[in-house]
Amino acid sequence: MRRRIASFCALAVLLMAAPSFAQSTGPDATKVALDTIWVLVTAFLVFWMNAGFACLEAGLCRAKNAVNILAKNFIVFAVSSIAFWVIGFGLMFGDGTPFIGLNGWMLGGADNSPATGEAYSGIFSALNWTGVPLYAKFFFQLVFAGTAATIVSGAVAERIKFISFIAFSFILVAVIYPIGGHWAWGGGWLAQMGFLDFAGSTVVHSIGGWAALAGVLVLGPRLGKFKADGTVNPIPGHNMGLATLGTLILWLGWFGFNPGSTMAADPAAIASIALNTNMAAAAGCLAATAVAWMALGKPDLSMILNGTLAGLVAITAPCAFVNVASSVLIGLIAGVLVVYAVLFFDRVKVDDPVGAISVHLVNGVFGTLAVGLFATDGGLFFGGGTSKLLVQLYGVLGVGATVFALSAIAWFLLKVTLGIRVSAEEEMEGLDLGEHGIEAYSGLAPQVASAEVV
Repeated sequence: MRRRIASFCALAVLLMAAPSFAQSTGPDATKVALDTIWVLVTAFLVFWMNAGFACLEAGLCRAKNAVNILAKNFIVFAVSSIAFWVIGFGLMFGDGTPFIGLNGWMLGGADNSPATGEAYSGIFSALNWTGVPLYAKFFFQLVFAGTAATIVSGAVAERIKFISFIAFSFILVAVIYPIGGHWAWGGGWLAQMGFLDFAGSTVVHSIGGWAALAGVLVLGPRLGKFKADGTVNPIPGHNMGLATLGTLILWLGWFGFNPGSTMAADPAAIASIALNTNMAAAAGCLAATAVAWMALGKPDLSMILNGTLAGLVAITAPCAFVNVASSVLIGLIAGVLVVYAVLFFDRVKVDDPVGAISVHLVNGVFGTLAVGLFATDGGLFFGGGTSKLLVQLYGVLGVGATVFALSAIAWFLLKVTLGIRVSAEEEMEGLDLGEHGIEAYSGLAPQVASAEVV
């Protein structure tokens, strides 16, 4: 009897809703529905990359800072959500000038896309090429903005104040990230020049990398990282299983990151981009393994993991413009670059505990230039000359210089106001207790601490 009543109620709801369904039928409505589902599912995958970053960064750092790193990777998406909604999305995608958007704060304003069959009369012209609803567009772009902020977390790990990281993340997502994003994706001056960055080697990864580099330079290295004679004192991560799991989660998430940037359920494009993404990751993994084995004498697992991520970052810009063979070559180069970048930054005393700058900045730059080299339509190696490569170079230099300068200013202002570095005593004790009053491994601290390098 209860089942019959429930079925009757469900039927009644459907009948009552029938008029509204009838208004959204036909091929165009079906396409919009499928595109929207695709965009949201891939956005959910990108959101899940927060878990990957949390595991990777926590695993590559010391046990006494694990809670702090997990807290940063958790709260950064909440901060990003508010910052992007209040101001960032409007600055990035709102109609305005070639340099900045001037509309769309808190999602105010219309977005009627031609893909829905209506004449366009919105204020987000840069996104009118996709017919999914405005809220789907916003959420997809939000998870990308959150990724850029998360990149900073690993580079400044083990010595930054929690409140200062929160403040910088808000500034980055509200202002700095949207400026570079507007230039490339929001109809700005780079887009007008023909700059191509399909899923964000520059817009997401390089911006996050430049912001991280500025933060590391202002912060300085961790205590004990460099000896008195300037040589490197290795500080190993405490849980490589956690780091490996995090990398696998990120590899999975990239199948939302890159194919989802079609913002449409286009079978041929999705399949091509997904395959290119995977092949670059695989090639980066193998190349970093081989280079680390030769350069360090052992196949270092942290290099294997970062080589995979380097291949993923490098293919993010060109994934829709290159063939499979080029994707493999891009991944191989990225895997080589990341190993030597990690060694280089250690030599110049830039302390990046997880290699985020080597992965995201170095290979974000390379991936952006790879469009000009390997694009089947106009790339240098495919008979297109240097014109496309030069445009890509302008984008790298313009976005890089601007983001680094603005980030350095933000870090400096935070340094003289809130302060950005914990005390030496707190750093030695661990940020888990000093910043959060809780241990990641309660009851195991004495044993763990005795094995740590401080």
